[in-house]
Amino acid sequence: MNYDSALDRAYDTLPERTREAGDRLQVPDPVGETDGAFTRLTNLGDIAEALSRDPEHVHRSIQRELGTNGQFDGDRARYNGSFTADEFDAAVDAYVTEFVTCSECGLPDTNLVNEDGVDMLRCTACGAFRPVAKQTQETANEEQAVLEEGKTYQVQITGTGRKGDGVAERGKYTIFVPGAQEGQVVDAYIENISGTLAFAQLA
Repeated sequence: MNYDSALDRAYDTLPERTREAGDRLQVPDPVGETDGAFTRLTNLGDIAEALSRDPEHVHRSIQRELGTNGQFDGDRARYNGSFTADEFDAAVDAYVTEFVTCSECGLPDTNLVNEDGVDMLRCTACGAFRPVAKQTQETANEEQAVLEEGKTYQVQITGTGRKGDGVAERGKYTIFVPGAQEGQVVDAYIENISGTLAFAQLA
């Protein structure tokens, strides 16, 4: 039996649960409402429930990614400033990448646990685990900016967002590039930066 045949046979014996796990992560689109100088995220609770994560933890991550302050109010949250649906989408994508998706098998079957003071992401599908120590906003603010709006940068696409956009990392920034595919190295023109999120187009 050659390698390909053996691989196909092994794949066929995988439990259906594991093979389809990646398709089970259905996250509601963020619903934002502008309220003067604030923007409310009205379905934070639904998003957190879909991710099987604590709503306040999701709120703190979104707050950090948007580079703003906010208030947590149970199933909803309020953030200082005016933010678009795309910006909330990107912040949720960043959360899923860091705190939900297994970096080894790519499945969302994970638990976020604290071990000896360190937040760890443990995968129940493949057994992999890793620390999830994101930078605090204070530390990020101390770093020299490595992106500027209106400039073009060569980046490697290392992931895919929930809406199919290519995702790259540069310094403290997560860059979303529509039309780019994972594994590509592309020239990205930075159109907008919000906190640690950057929105680009192919140059």
